[in-house]
Amino acid sequence: MANEDPTPPPAPRTVHLDARQVRALAHPLRMRLLGTLRVDGPATATALAEKLDTNTGATSYHLRQLAEVGLVTEDPDRGTGRQRWWRAEHDISDFEPTDFDDDPDARAAVRWIEANHVRLMAEQAQRWIATVEEEPRAWRDVASLSDMVLTLTPDRLRELNQELWRVVMRYHEEPPSAGPDARQVHVFLSAFPRVEETR
Repeated sequence: MANEDPTPPPAPRTVHLDARQVRALAHPLRMRLLGTLRVDGPATATALAEKLDTNTGATSYHLRQLAEVGLVTEDPDRGTGRQRWWRAEHDISDFEPTDFDDDPDARAAVRWIEANHVRLMAEQAQRWIATVEEEPRAWRDVASLSDMVLTLTPDRLRELNQELWRVVMRYHEEPPSAGPDARQVHVFLSAFPRVEETR
């Protein structure tokens, strides 16, 4: 008798960020802490400090700030004695920038978060480009950086983004690829109206 298909993974836990949460996230270390916990799983403040090249005191403080707004939480099943483990409370964050039209502080936080996100994406791409010659041919042939200019209405752009996200989530919900050549892969999705260069 053939083996039954494994149980599908649970749906990603998503949080629609509120004003307090975006203000808390508008800090470089807090964004890195949350991102690391989401990608690599639960960890102690000490392990996170080593990984992110900071000190345990700062890491502990900023984990507590994230916990106050419900973005991270202690993992009681892993804690032993004085060692506290932390985990991300959600897998995905989302928000509509217009959610904060009436809150200047939250609007400023959103602008910082988005600019920092673009900077981090660019850094990841630059690290790949800087080391690409050392990578196996199979990876060099499939990695891509591409763009295209389309003419769309806001509704059509929303449809495009939703369709692309469904494709990404389909891959995300599959069991992780196995094998010696399997690696974590960054997938960046960005789509926004073209702003002409000024000279």
